[in-house]
Amino acid sequence: MQSRGSSNRLSGLVFRSRISALMLSMFAAMGSIYVAGRLWQDAENRVYLIKELDRITGQEQSAISVDDTLKIIACREEQKKLLALEMELDAARQEGFVSKHMSETKEMKKRLLAVIGIVTSFGRKNNRDAIRKAWMPTGAALKKLEVDKGIIVRFVIGRSPNHRDSLDGVIDNENRLTNDFVVLDNHVETPKELPKKTKLFFVHAADTWDAEFYAKVNDDVYVNIDALGAMLATHLDKPRVYIGCMKSGEIFSEALHPSSIFTNLLLLGFSGITNGMKRSGGNLVMENREYFRHASGEMYVISRALAQFISINRSNLRTYDHDDVSVGSWFIGLNVKHVDESKFCCSSRSSGLSLSLSEKHAHRKIAIKLGLYANLYDSRTEKRKCEPNDYIAVKGIILQL
Repeated sequence: MQSRGSSNRLSGLVFRSRISALMLSMFAAMGSIYVAGRLWQDAENRVYLIKELDRITGQEQSAISVDDTLKIIACREEQKKLLALEMELDAARQEGFVSKHMSETKEMKKRLLAVIGIVTSFGRKNNRDAIRKAWMPTGAALKKLEVDKGIIVRFVIGRSPNHRDSLDGVIDNENRLTNDFVVLDNHVETPKELPKKTKLFFVHAADTWDAEFYAKVNDDVYVNIDALGAMLATHLDKPRVYIGCMKSGEIFSEALHPSSIFTNLLLLGFSGITNGMKRSGGNLVMENREYFRHASGEMYVISRALAQFISINRSNLRTYDHDDVSVGSWFIGLNVKHVDESKFCCSSRSSGLSLSLSEKHAHRKIAIKLGLYANLYDSRTEKRKCEPNDYIAVKGIILQL
């Protein structure tokens, strides 16, 4: 009886162990099948993504990792969001919405037509007042000229040798009333430094205002603003243009000592001077008795590219006794278009011109005293007549208030 009970218990234990092993085997098989299925699914997804990227990018043998693929997909999602925002912005614009930032940026990008610098000095307030009453707007009209026609006009002056003395105080007080000065704090106001002053003005103007043209004018020149603007508009297609009453100066001495100013110019290789030169007994003898063409100093205009050239090379550009010669020398060899504008060449000696100007400004109670005739000159031998209503700049005028 006892042996029979023991046998039954042993067979029961064997049966239960077999069931447990079978269950474990089934669970293991199911786990293996599940893991294999997931791995196979991931592999299929990976292959599909690579094929899709190859199809889109046209790279059939591209080997892109899963991380790179996910980055590309994320970028595409961001691109979709950006496109949606752009569509919403376009719809808002159609309804009349314009952001303040966009309006300010659009206005800032509008380029001026011209910046005119009237070179003046201490003790010439009468000339400045006469110009303000004759052709230069004041107050709100000065700003209106800038907004409507894109033209800025300013008097240009340096500082006194005795810094902050009464001379500087007079200019500062005048500027507080008129707000129409460019004061060059880094320039000392002396007659011999006019070429340097002109260079500093172009540097300041190019760095301060974005304009198509920059003009230098003396404070005894009458300027027809409307005619100047119309003329400049015809030269907008010329990136490097130098406009003025062009002349080529005559050399009065045949034998030039090497220490002379013209020899200094020759040593720089200015082609307009070196033609026809030869050395004789230590001196340079000029067979061609003219130097390079340049604009007369009363008024000339340079384009934006040339003003930027002066600004960039300010430290390397030499100055000479006269500002017109200095400016003309800077542009030699630069592929600059020289425009001989006859309307810049009118002198103040014209009875017909006097009548025209007096009638035009009679309501301002300005009497313009002019001489008996006017002439336009291209050289010392050529003279032309100046028509009464055909002028831009009239030099040498005397204005009485």
